[in-house]
Amino acid sequence: MPVVRLKPKAEARAIRHGFPWVYSDELVTDRRTQGLTPGTLAVLEDGERRALGLVTVNPKSKIICRMLDRDPEAVIDQAWFETRIARAEAMRTRLFDAPFYRLVHAEADGLPGVVIDRFGDVAVVQPNAAWAEAHLEMLVAALVAVTGVSSVVKNGAGRSRVLEGLTEEVAVVRGAVDGPVTVPMNGALYMADLLGGQKTGLFYDQRPNHAFTARLAQGARVLDLFSHVGGFGLACLAAGAESALAVDGSAPALALASQGAAAMGVEARFATRQGDAFDVLEALGTEGAQFDLVICDPPAFAPAKPALEAGLRAYERVARLAAPLVAPGGYLVLCSCSHAADLSSFRNASGRGIGRGGRRAQLIHTGFAGPDHPMLPQLAESGYLKALTFRLDG
Repeated sequence: MPVVRLKPKAEARAIRHGFPWVYSDELVTDRRTQGLTPGTLAVLEDGERRALGLVTVNPKSKIICRMLDRDPEAVIDQAWFETRIARAEAMRTRLFDAPFYRLVHAEADGLPGVVIDRFGDVAVVQPNAAWAEAHLEMLVAALVAVTGVSSVVKNGAGRSRVLEGLTEEVAVVRGAVDGPVTVPMNGALYMADLLGGQKTGLFYDQRPNHAFTARLAQGARVLDLFSHVGGFGLACLAAGAESALAVDGSAPALALASQGAAAMGVEARFATRQGDAFDVLEALGTEGAQFDLVICDPPAFAPAKPALEAGLRAYERVARLAAPLVAPGGYLVLCSCSHAADLSSFRNASGRGIGRGGRRAQLIHTGFAGPDHPMLPQLAESGYLKALTFRLDG
């Protein structure tokens, strides 16, 4: 087993206390270390040659090491994967009465860089780190053995894989997948495209925020911006909303949203509008449109620190354009899934935007990702989702 070593001045204590990453500037990167194949397993030592655990190494990544096991003698075989997946599944089955949830949430579930979403008998695996790509066959075998799923999709797309030097690929690696999968959640029905949709096909992280927002939706006119497959809008219709307008730039996503509405029998109260959300917001403002409940759930405007300032300006602009569309006494829900924008920064940008939109607001609820998206306390990046619910003046 290769050995890699922290620089003498690197902070080994953080690793000992649970921080799961080593950055490239913290490791001794001699020619031997630089020559390791991405995904290689190695023993990590501190500057005094004391073992810290078993890590995976990717010399091409800024995160050069990811902690796999505190036991430097651990064996990464199918049994090891089964133990991690079974532990993750035990919590989800306690929380949810049907097998539709995030099964593995990367570092927080002890499988760094690995995301697995379960859709009944189908699981979608995102191997976003080089070590997971190298061990994919073993990972899939363990997943099937523990959960009994009949089909597994590899979703090898996204920014994280690019940063790891991996190619993009989406493929069915076990069983078969025929068309969208119907997902029941919060009384609504969603159609998830597991092969051609965004991420794994559905965003489970917003489940508790859908539920809270739906409590405000009885008899309401709802505007769901950046709707994807109808996330907030369909949940609100299930809770008795008068109507819901879903806006998204993706025609296929809106088609799936309409299919979900039809499956629920609420298609008469559901409408879609394809277009850039900022353009639609401005157009609705010009039209003098009013809604009792407006939800904005955009993609990550600040996925990394270099994009933070521009991202916060974008969040402020969303709030400024959305606030005038809310009827007096209505509600505005603003969401951010940006790692780089912490809660305070996002809340401040949202407040500025509402004020610039000519409205006064009360912040009545702050929501986060659901418990199937656990947060590793030592890794702030694992707590990415924020959802702010405001009641506007009137």
